[in-house]
This record gives sequence, structure tokens and C-alpha cells, in this order.
Amino acid sequence: MQFGLAALALTAFAFGAAPSIAADTPDPVADAKAFQKYFTDRFPKLKLEDFVNGPYSMNEDMHRQWEEKEQFPPYDFGLDLGKELFSKPFKNGKSYADCFANGGIGIRQNYPYFDEKEGKVVTLELALNRCREANGEAPISYLKDDMAALTAYMAFTSRGKPFDIKIPADPRALEAYDNGKRYFYTRRGQLNFSCASCHVQNPGERIRAEILAPALGILNAMPIYRSEWGGMGTISRRFTTCNSQIRGVPLEPQSDEYRDLEYYLSYVSNGLPISGPGARP
Repeated sequence: MQFGLAALALTAFAFGAAPSIAADTPDPVADAKAFQKYFTDRFPKLKLEDFVNGPYSMNEDMHRQWEEKEQFPPYDFGLDLGKELFSKPFKNGKSYADCFANGGIGIRQNYPYFDEKEGKVVTLELALNRCREANGEAPISYLKDDMAALTAYMAFTSRGKPFDIKIPADPRALEAYDNGKRYFYTRRGQLNFSCASCHVQNPGERIRAEILAPALGILNAMPIYRSEWGGMGTISRRFTTCNSQIRGVPLEPQSDEYRDLEYYLSYVSNGLPISGPGARP
């Protein structure tokens, strides 16, 4: 227990991230540098880009499992469905391609972004449902099925492109980033865990049957097929599941808190390549 507390204290110090002692003015550039350094120092045998493979990057045996799985990836059905859905016209004749830059191809690495007009973070999942609604279609579930397939296809078209998340010179953008950072390090639920408890302190370790992924690059592989789920799941599904697993109360998918959390985690993984869709145990 004492070791765990010490590790958390060192981690918070290294990141300048403990909510109670955070600096008055957030410094995302310094945060990202310290965040990446923490993981590369802790796992010196890994290249920076390897972290996007999650738990499969943690040891050689698991990496071989990942290589074998990638020969016949379990998410292929999601890719096929996503491509079909993406190209299928809406009732008004338009399609998803009309809502995105470059026709929606090869743009995953730019999401989420901060919308200065709205004053909030816009994720890819939110943008897809807004596209649907703008074209007279009903929104779809943020957790799995069609949303997972669509984001899988869009991620696949961006594979290898590095995350390039921007924080504009807008105090509201910095506040959203800082809110996401605070959420990441705040303990909650009956187990009194934070996101960092698992994904900063204990990546590569087991919690029950699950092997914990490093926080660095964790969103680069999304959406993912999980054996535990028996199907594809989105970032929204991962966030709500994590809250449930610590016996906390999940927030509504695409709530401000979850979008800000995604903004923070994506920004500190800037420079790491998109590897989604992924597969996890």
C-alpha cells in the first residue's frame, strides 16, 4: 500500500497533475512531454509508437498474440459494416462524407477538437451523430454497433497518421483540457480508483482477468473489439465501462466530462500514430 501511494505521488509530481496542487495556468505542452517521458522511462525497451498496441506492447508473448490476431482481425466485420454505412446515402441523398473535411477520409487524427464557436470539445462520435441529425436522420447509440463500425472505418483510413490535437488560444479550450486532466486523476466510485490508478500506475498488470493498458496511446487504437464484450465498442463504451468497473456511476455518453477527458488523453498522445480499430482481450 505504501509503495502504491508513493508511486502515485511520484506520478502526480512528474506530471504536475495532482488536482489539488495543479498550477494556476495549465501547460499542456509540458504535460504531454512529461506524460510521454514517464512511460518511455518506465518501459525503456518500447518505442514511443509501440504504446498504441496497449497491453500487447507490454511483453513479447502478448505481442506475438497480437501479431497472430492481426492476421485475421476480429474487427474485420466492423470495418466492412463501417465502410458500407459511411458510403450509404441518407434519405436526402447526402452522406457522411458531406459533413467532414476530405470527405471524412484520413481525418481521425484531428479529433477531438475544440469548437470555438460552441465553446466545447467535439469528438468524432459526436460529429457523426450531428451529421446524421443535420441530414434528417435519427442519432445512433454512442456505445457500439453502427457507431463502432463507422469510427472503425474512419480510424482505419487514418492508420499511421499521428494524433494532431490542437488547443487553440482560447481560455475555454484550456479549461476543457484541464477539466479532462482533472477527471483523469480524480478518484471515484466505491473502489476509490482514478483512471490513472490503473492506466498510469499499473499498465501491464492484471486486475481480475483484464490486463491493464498504458494510458499513453490508449485512444489511438479505438474503437476496439474486446473478447470480453464479444463485439466492437467505442470510446464512449470504454469510458462508461471503466466507471462501472470501479463501482462508480457512469456519466451519459458524450457528456462534457467524457469529451474533456478524451481531449486530454488525445492531446498527451500527440505524435503517436492512429492504430485503430484494435483488438483487446
